[in-house]
Amino acid sequence: MTAQTSTAPLAPASDTTRLGIIVMIVAILLFALNDAMGKWLVATYTIGQVLLIRSAAALAILAPFLWKGGLRPLVQVERPGLQFLRVLFSTGEVYGFYFAVAYLPLADVMTYWLAAPIYVAALSPLLLGERVGWRRWVAIFVGFVGVIIALDPSAAALTPPAVISIVGSFAFAFMLLSSRALRATPDRTLVFWQIVGAGLIGLVTAPFGWVTPTGTDFLLLALLGVVAMLAHVGVNRAMKLADAATVAPFQYMLLLWAVVFGWAFFGDIPRLEILIGGAIIVAAGLFIFFRERKVTAPVVAEH
Repeated sequence: MTAQTSTAPLAPASDTTRLGIIVMIVAILLFALNDAMGKWLVATYTIGQVLLIRSAAALAILAPFLWKGGLRPLVQVERPGLQFLRVLFSTGEVYGFYFAVAYLPLADVMTYWLAAPIYVAALSPLLLGERVGWRRWVAIFVGFVGVIIALDPSAAALTPPAVISIVGSFAFAFMLLSSRALRATPDRTLVFWQIVGAGLIGLVTAPFGWVTPTGTDFLLLALLGVVAMLAHVGVNRAMKLADAATVAPFQYMLLLWAVVFGWAFFGDIPRLEILIGGAIIVAAGLFIFFRERKVTAPVVAEH
């Protein structure tokens, strides 16, 4: 290829950043819609059915990109054992999420899942050898306090769905940790095996309690995979359009949308403990994120 000189002015950095923020907000809205649709569907259909049809639709959307990139990157992967563990974690967390939202308000479940970055920060020194300073340890402790407040661990509140939520959020954290350790693996390879893992557990469990979907519901089940795929693409695009420190905090809008959709679609009013605990978790997560960015930022020589 030869370089071409363009007379058109380059887009200002502020415009690109603004576009990145808009794309991230839309992507998070899509994730929230996906979660609300999932909660509505698991009230009628088994989790296995939801995972099976959702995964099939996602693979159909992903297939052209996988074909273009070739099959070799999908099978010749680095650290196969860790790849397998990552699939187990991702499958466990998505199954746990759908199980939890079948019984709990969206805001409750989303609060527990948003605590995953705090678990990652706490476990990264042990599992990845990353250094965590005292400020982040304080934020981690504060984040755990938020989780305890949200969980409200009394005999009446500590129900099986709440316990599954915590276990699922830890599975999500381990999935994030394994993703950090597999940075050299192409994104499409990670996504492919993640979808395959969810599809396989769906295939195994779907026959138990199968409910034949109506035409409309079948489309909605398939739409879960499509919407989730578009949301992932949106997040990745937003990260390329703008600095991560600018757009990543908008991911915490998931909690806001969970409260809104939970109230609008299911009549759920979040408990005060969830609101307080969620606010603490978000604050601790943001501090950890920005502190990591500051500590790991490269030193740039001034001229």
